[in-house]
Amino acid sequence: VLSTGEATPQILSSGSGAGEGSGAQGVQPREKEAQGDLVTPYSCLLGGCSQVGVGVFSQVTELLKWNGWGYNDSKFIFNKKGQAEFTGKRYRLGGMVLPTFKEWIEKTFGASLEHKTTSRTSLNVNDVPPSVVNEEFLQDLRATKISYSQDAEDRVFRAHGHCLHEIFVLREGMFKRIPDIVVWPVCHEDVVKIVELACKHNLCIIPFGGGTSVSSALECPEEEKRTIVSLDTSQMNRILWIDEKNLTACVEAGIVGQDLEKQLAESGFCTGHEPDSMEFSSLGGWVATRASGMKKNIYGNIEDLVIHIKMVTPRGIVEKNCQVPRMSTGPDIHHFIMGSEGTLGVVTEVTIKIRPVPEYQKYGSVVFPNFERGVACLREVAKQRCAPASIRLVDNAQFQFGHALKPQVASIFTSFLDGLKKFYITKFKGFDPNILCVATLLFEGDREKVLQHEKQVYDIATKFGGLAAGEDNGQRGYMLTFVIAYLRDLGLDYYVIGESFETSVPWDRVLDLCRNVKERIVRECKEKGVQFAPLSTCRGLLEKKYLPMEEVFHITMEVMFSV
Repeated sequence: VLSTGEATPQILSSGSGAGEGSGAQGVQPREKEAQGDLVTPYSCLLGGCSQVGVGVFSQVTELLKWNGWGYNDSKFIFNKKGQAEFTGKRYRLGGMVLPTFKEWIEKTFGASLEHKTTSRTSLNVNDVPPSVVNEEFLQDLRATKISYSQDAEDRVFRAHGHCLHEIFVLREGMFKRIPDIVVWPVCHEDVVKIVELACKHNLCIIPFGGGTSVSSALECPEEEKRTIVSLDTSQMNRILWIDEKNLTACVEAGIVGQDLEKQLAESGFCTGHEPDSMEFSSLGGWVATRASGMKKNIYGNIEDLVIHIKMVTPRGIVEKNCQVPRMSTGPDIHHFIMGSEGTLGVVTEVTIKIRPVPEYQKYGSVVFPNFERGVACLREVAKQRCAPASIRLVDNAQFQFGHALKPQVASIFTSFLDGLKKFYITKFKGFDPNILCVATLLFEGDREKVLQHEKQVYDIATKFGGLAAGEDNGQRGYMLTFVIAYLRDLGLDYYVIGESFETSVPWDRVLDLCRNVKERIVRECKEKGVQFAPLSTCRGLLEKKYLPMEEVFHITMEVMFSV
C-alpha cells in the first residue's frame, strides 16, 4: 500500500475479468489511434473499439450479468418440463438438456425446485450509496478528455469480484461502500494523468481489469472517507507490436484473454495461457494476481510468460530499463509486481512470450480404479517430465457431478455405446463406480510428437490400472471448466452455495490434504447445523513448496529495508 501522506493516493487493489461501463454523466469515449488497433467484437463491447460510437459502454450491461457470472444469455435453468438445460449458444453445452442433473442436485443437496430464493433480479439504484466526488477533481478530469461515469450501474459493477460472499451481497442486499466514480483510460499516458490527479486531490484508486477476482481485492473498505476511483482498463486492449523473430508481443494490460488469443491468432501466434476465467479476465489482472493457466505444463504460468511490465505508481513509472532475456542482478522488480493485487500501482503494458499456434490438438481421458492410483500416475508423469499441455485428476465426487451434467444422447446407438463402455469398465474390469476417478488430458504441438507423447502418457497410466476413456470425455471435461461458475448462480437460486479454493502442495502431502480438507468442511458444517452433508471434491495437482506467505513477506521486507 503506497500511502505516505496527503499528496499520495492509496492504490487499494485490483481485479481481473470482464469490465463494462456507461458513458452517461461523463465524457464520451475518445478516438484511438488506428495504428496497431486490432479489434474483435467482444473488445468492442468492452469499450475498446471507439469506432462503434457513444453507446458502447451501455451495451456491456446487456451482454454480461450484473449479479452473477458471465453472459446474460448463458445460464443453467430448469425448463417447463422440470429438466435442467443450459441456455445460449456460446458454449458446447448450450441448448442441451441434462436429463439426470435435477435428480442429482435434489438427492445430493436436498434442494427443492419448488423453493426458489427471492433474491433481487435487477438493481435498485436507490439502494446504491451516493457518489461523492469533489468538483475540483471533476473539472481537472474533464480537461483530460478521459471518459468517466458516476452512474450507479457502472459503479456497482466494479465494486466486487466473484467471491461467493460478494455475489451473495449483490443478490440479497448492497455493499455499504462502492467506487464513487469510474474512469476509462485508453492508453498508458491516460493512466499517468489519472494517478497524478489522484495525488493532487488525495483520492484512492482501485485498478479494475474485468472483475473476476476471487480474493476480495475489489471490495471498497467501508471506513474509507476519501473518494474512491475505479480505474477500468478495458479500453486499453490493443496489441502494440509483435516481434516475430524473438516471439514476443507488447500488449496493453486491459485486453481480456479471449481477445488476446483471437488477435494473436490472426498473425499465427498464441500465448497458451488459459486460466479458468480467460473469457473475461485481463492480461493486467493475470499479472496482478500471478495467474496460472490450465496449459501451464507447456506454456508456463504468467511469471514464465512475462518479459517486461510497465506500471504507473504515485511515485512515477516503474519498469526495467533493460529487456535482455536474463539478468544476473536482482531482485527482479517483476516479482514484486506479480501477485501484488494492484496494491503497488496500475499495470498498463506487458510484453509477453508468444508461440506459433499449435499444429495439432488432441483431447483424452483416463479412468482409474481409485483416487490413490490416479495420484500415483500423475506423480509418475511429473517425474518423467512428460506432462501434456493439461492433465487434471478429478475425484469420484466430481466425476459423479460431471456425469450428472452429461447431455441427453442424440440416438439409441450412442446410448448403447455408452452403456457398453460402462459395462466394460464396471463389470468386466471391476471398477467400482462409487470409487473410480478420471483424469482429463489435452495434448498440443506437432502432430507426430503429440502422438508419441500420447502413447507415453497412456503407457504410464496403464501401469497404474488406468483405462483410456476416450477423446470426447476429455474434451467435455475440459470445456466444463468454462461453465462451472454458472452452476454457482443456479445453486444460489435454490439455497445451495458453492465455492472453490486453490492451494499448492508437495506430492507427499496430496492425499492427506484432500482427506483433511474434506473432513474439516464436513465437521464445520455439522457444528453449524447444516442439515445436509456438504459435497467436497478435489481436482488438480501442482508440485511446488512455499513458506507461509506471512513469513516470506516479513523476511523479504527485513532484507530489503536492511539493504
